[in-house]
Amino acid sequence: MGLSVTISAADARDAEHILKLQYLCYQSEAELYGDWSIEPLTQSLGALRAELEEGHGLVARLGDEVVASVRARVDEDGTVRIAKLIVHPRMRRHGLGGRLLDAIERHFATGGPAPSAKRFQLFTGHRSEVNLRLYRSKGYAQVATRELGPQLTLVTLEKAA
Repeated sequence: MGLSVTISAADARDAEHILKLQYLCYQSEAELYGDWSIEPLTQSLGALRAELEEGHGLVARLGDEVVASVRARVDEDGTVRIAKLIVHPRMRRHGLGGRLLDAIERHFATGGPAPSAKRFQLFTGHRSEVNLRLYRSKGYAQVATRELGPQLTLVTLEKAA
């Protein structure tokens, strides 16, 4: 009998699991850009806990194991900033990232914290083709780029709520 993946709100008890998963998941991004000092790999447990308190986080579990996560918060202007959508490497290519993205959007679009969501925004690196493909398939369009160095340009994508 197989286990199904469940998605639920993240809380402080999930923080360590999320941080370990984040470290694992961002190894491929660090390798892609030749930079192991990227923020997801250097973030402290305290900073992650603060993100969860200031916004909303979701986790996906396979049994008791946290296998995916996403975090977001809404600004005063109604922009929901989605960050750190991560899926365990062995769970990728099964639609879990898309399910989490849909779920975090739903949270903010239907009765999430005030002010109401007007738009969703996220970013990824310019070489992260799998991420870009997912975001575009979910209706996101590129609105800006920002060069962070010779190896990395951040691509910001957005869609209306």
